[in-house]
Amino acid sequence: MQTQNPFLDEFAKLTTAAMGIAQAAGEEAKSAMRAQADKLAAEFDLVRRDELDALKAEVAALREAVAALSKKPEVADG
Repeated sequence: MQTQNPFLDEFAKLTTAAMGIAQAAGEEAKSAMRAQADKLAAEFDLVRRDELDALKAEVAALREAVAALSKKPEVADG
């Protein structure tokens, strides 16, 4: 919508530019917070969910292998 008033046109442009700057600042803040959280997680030596799930699956497989080995009959020395 265009108006005949140049003041309102300039105000609309200024408002649009301010909204763009605010959105960019929000994205920058989100990025900075994410980087800080990753740094903090690295300092606390935390693991990601996918790494934990992979480790749990590996432990479960090892437990099954140990259970299978413990069910085998022992060989008598002869």
